[in-house]
Formats: sequence, C-alpha cells, structure tokens
Amino acid sequence: MESFESRLDLNNLSAAVNAIRAELGKVIVGQHQTIDLLLTALLADGHVLIEGVPGVAKTLTAKLLARTISVDFSRIQFTPDLMPSDVLGTSVYTPKLNDFEFKQGPIFSNLVLIDEINRAPAKTQAALFEVMEERQVTNDGTTYKLADPFMVLATQNPIEQEGTYRLPEAQLDRFLFKVVVDYPDAAEEVAILRGHHQRRNLSDAVAAIEPVITADVLAGLRASVHQVHVEEHLFDYMAQIVRNTRTNKSLYLGASPRAAVALLNGAKALATLRGRDFITPEDVQQLAVPVLRHRVLLTPEREMEGGTVDDVIAQVVQKADVPR
Repeated sequence: MESFESRLDLNNLSAAVNAIRAELGKVIVGQHQTIDLLLTALLADGHVLIEGVPGVAKTLTAKLLARTISVDFSRIQFTPDLMPSDVLGTSVYTPKLNDFEFKQGPIFSNLVLIDEINRAPAKTQAALFEVMEERQVTNDGTTYKLADPFMVLATQNPIEQEGTYRLPEAQLDRFLFKVVVDYPDAAEEVAILRGHHQRRNLSDAVAAIEPVITADVLAGLRASVHQVHVEEHLFDYMAQIVRNTRTNKSLYLGASPRAAVALLNGAKALATLRGRDFITPEDVQQLAVPVLRHRVLLTPEREMEGGTVDDVIAQVVQKADVPR
C-alpha cells in the first residue's frame, strides 16, 4: 500500500473521531456505516435524514451522538397538529416591556433531533426551509441567527403511512445525506440481547456517554475539512454524476446543483475520516447513494418494474467516466 505525507495535520481529527466512536460503542452495537455517515455529515456541516423501521435505534444513535459533543441539544416530536410556532418560536406580549417579545422555540439549539419528521403537515415542514439552509429564523420582520454549530438529525419510518406526509422536495434537498438503517445481522442481534441483559437499564448506559469534544474543537475540525485538496478532474467527475441523473430515463426528477455541492463537501469530510487530505473517486462513489437517494424520483414505469432509487444511482455512477 502506498504511503503519503499529509499536507494537513489530521491527528486531532482522528483522535476526536475515535473518541466519539468509542463513546457510541458503549451502547450502540454495529451500525458502523450509519455512524460513519453521521460523523461525515458532522464534519461537513450538513443535516441528516435517518430512515428505518421502528426499533433499529435511529433515535438512540442520534441522541448519543449529540451527547458526545459539549453543545446544546433539543428533541422535537413531530405530530400532525404541530404548528410552525411550536418549532421556531413565537412573539408573546410582555406587560413589563409593554411590547411583544420573541420566545425562541426548540429549533434554537446546536444539535436538533426531529423524531418522525414526516408526521407534521406541509405548513410546519415549510417552516424548516429557512432555518436548515440559512441557519436563521425570521419572525415579524426580525431575523434571529442560530448559534454555530447547527445540525438537524431527523428520523422517519418508511413503512407506516397513516398520519404521515411526504416531505417537500425543497426540504429533502436541504439534507446532506439520507441514511437508511437496516436490521442488525445475527451476531449483532445476539450482542444487543447480551448487552440488554447485562446492563441495569438503558438510561444508565445513555447517562454514561461523556462529551469528548466541544463546539470550538468541532469548528477546528471543520476548518481542516475545508482545506482538503481536490484535483480538477474530480470536479468534472462529481458534476458528471449529478448531471447524469437528469438525463437518466429511469428518473422522473434529477438532482440539483446543491447535490453536487453536497457530494463535494461529503467527500472532503470522508477523506479526513480516512486520514487523507485529498479526495479520491472512491470517496465520491461511496457517498453517491446517501447524497442522491432523497433528491431524485423514479419514473412510474420504473417503480412498477420493481426498481429502486439506490439501484438507479449505482448505475448512474457506474456509467460515469472514472478519473485516472
């Protein structure tokens, strides 16, 4: 295997990532790919949509990740009767001031876990557009900036459709990744049972998770990601993959330019996770599905044939000319 001398000092980043992984490993069994994607999104300053059936620890994983960072955390349970003001905040009349005062909602936090995001109606979903993209909330003509870092981790169940709403495409496009959490394999499921049997209760295990990095440390790690080197031909490669989704006959909706930016930012963060200060075509290939799967739509004909978005994206990547 070829060795190389890194132009960036990634020792602090590697130490921080390993510390987070160790803390999560105290409770979470397996899910290595999910954890890697969450860490990649954290370093790339992006939001993540986590999809999976009930009971595969989607919410727990997101909650524990938040505990490993010494920042504010809030959790919002989305329901059909949730209003935008329940999320963003609202103006309340204060007699002492003889004026209206803005009371911040739970979205004003650093890491925000939104449980069952697809249970809220379109009006509430639309309220997230500005805050997810511009990291600010506008109320009564006044703009309130959110503190840095700001990351949304949202969960949804792909099976249960009653009482749910499809997320608007504009909102889906604001998520860096869509992560699909599968069932554990046989060995992992046995390990889950053994761990559940040995610990007194889950609350104690969750409480044992310690913060291992601060907001300032995270800002420094993200600054390292920004300095990752990208060869000119890799810009062409990423743009080609995204453009090909717009001409693929199996796709009704192709990916936006924001998808190409997400692919770039994700690949740079993934490279640092792997101890490199430059990205490779393999980084791009690995992230193509989580970056694109929620940004494209299958044609009705392809759906009727039993095709999946992930399969089509894999074909799109395969057809792109790999830089040498």
